[in-house]
Amino acid sequence: MPSEVVLFAPLPVLTVTIEEQGGEPDIHLHAGSQGVWQARMLVTLGASVTMCSVLGGESGIVLRHLIEDEGVTVRAVEGSGRNGAYVHDRRGGEREEVADAPATPLTRHELDELYGLTLSAGLDAGAVVLSGPSDHHTVHDAVPADAYRRLAADLRAVGRPVIADLGGERLTAVLAGGVTVLKVSHEELLEDGRVDDTGQDAITEAMSALRAEGADNVIVSRAEEPLLVLAGDTVSEVRMPKLQAADTHGAGDSLTAAVAATLAKGGSIEEAVRLGAAAGMLNVTRHGLGTGDVEAVLKLRDLVTVTAVGSSSRGPSARMTPRDLAERARGS
Repeated sequence: MPSEVVLFAPLPVLTVTIEEQGGEPDIHLHAGSQGVWQARMLVTLGASVTMCSVLGGESGIVLRHLIEDEGVTVRAVEGSGRNGAYVHDRRGGEREEVADAPATPLTRHELDELYGLTLSAGLDAGAVVLSGPSDHHTVHDAVPADAYRRLAADLRAVGRPVIADLGGERLTAVLAGGVTVLKVSHEELLEDGRVDDTGQDAITEAMSALRAEGADNVIVSRAEEPLLVLAGDTVSEVRMPKLQAADTHGAGDSLTAAVAATLAKGGSIEEAVRLGAAAGMLNVTRHGLGTGDVEAVLKLRDLVTVTAVGSSSRGPSARMTPRDLAERARGS
């Protein structure tokens, strides 16, 4: 039976995208937000996914159907307001925003219901992912940051692995509750004032500070540069082949999803990072956010190397892929 991952995705958004097909407008309706993209990759990787959200208004009705159609179990609070929605026109090759309707902030009653629903679902899960609302399409204080602290603390108290992919005040709050894995980008560290520059030394120092604040393991994505991972007392670089990018959006969410899928099955942090790097790598080659092919992800995983910072690629502390081992065996 597939391992279950619970996603705290408080306010998914409805996305309407206009593209061009054969000289005619081609209109697509999808569910969006960080949690939705993570759920999409989790389903691709074979995980059983339950998404906990607030759904309200016409956009909420449509969102429920769209999310369930992707193979995700939806446990939702019926909201008194509406979920966010936006319309993008991509017929010119770039994303042009036509309209943006932000979500309604959650009431105290809705937040309490969502909290209890998520905690209940998390008790039966192999791992829980805490994702943020889409800030660009959501009123800034729609979901109070302290909800993340409380959820993280309570889920950890009952022994559930907690994975967080957050920035800003939500990152600070979730650290106070404690997380198993924190995934953050170097841009978020810079924006939050946690680093003055994005050099490796500065990021490594920030990762140590994040662990001291409450993260057992820290993963930092760095765009074109190798991922950095702090696990135990070791900082490692995660390298992978550079594939041609069609759309870099959603790569970090695919990484987070693969990490959660691995930990939910009892895998190690290194196994989780390898699969996460492969999932993110494949996602950039596609236009669909959080999409991919499980067979391709597993093949790409064999090309990912995890090497302790400061060691040589063939030194005794270097990590070797299955392909490396096969080549060495043939050479001997």
